[in-house]
Amino acid sequence: MTTTLPAATRIGHVHLKVADLDRSLAFWRDILGFEETQRYGDGAVFLSVDGYHHHIALNTWQSAGATPPPPGHTGLFHVALLLPNRAALGTILRRLQEAGWPLTGASDHGVSEALYLDDPDGNGVEIYWDRPQDEWPRDAEGGLAMVTRRLDLDALLADAG
Repeated sequence: MTTTLPAATRIGHVHLKVADLDRSLAFWRDILGFEETQRYGDGAVFLSVDGYHHHIALNTWQSAGATPPPPGHTGLFHVALLLPNRAALGTILRRLQEAGWPLTGASDHGVSEALYLDDPDGNGVEIYWDRPQDEWPRDAEGGLAMVTRRLDLDALLADAG
């Protein structure tokens, strides 16, 4: 019996319960840049990149006007958005700064560089790019040696052009 998923398995989409669709669209569509692919009345919106049916779905079916769960409770820690390169991450950082959207963190993990923030409903969002695998830090036995260091935001912005 197979106990692992096939190597080609990917996370297809994330469906988030939100309190206010318009407020969430102002973040996911207008700041981050997802495209609206379909709307289900006043209750849900599907968003994607590059014509895919949806990467992010937002709905208010059970959460219209709701508040985020309090700290210390179970739920989504963060959804991670993988960008193709460092320049794209710098471009997102610039858009976040122009929108006045606060970061909750920014780290260099050796294998990747990441920005951390919360969406309007308090859902954690990581936006990152992966370094090429041959540049990943390794220990003496060849295993991954990930780190958490301060990410130089000024250098990231400079690489965005």
